[in-house]
Amino acid sequence: MGRRRGIMSESFKYELAKDLGFYETVKNEGWGAIRARDAGNMTKRAIELAQQHLAERSSER
Repeated sequence: MGRRRGIMSESFKYELAKDLGFYETVKNEGWGAIRARDAGNMTKRAIELAQQHLAERSSER
């Protein structure tokens, strides 16, 4: 089975990691070292940002 391409860019993931406070763990040990809670929080924050972006775009029309 082929590997799925990620939806979030690497730079966006690093930006979220910095905002959420676990960038050093990712930098030193890689993405596999983060806690499940951190991964969930990162996903939750990405969804929040996407919703804000869509709301801003729809209000511009």
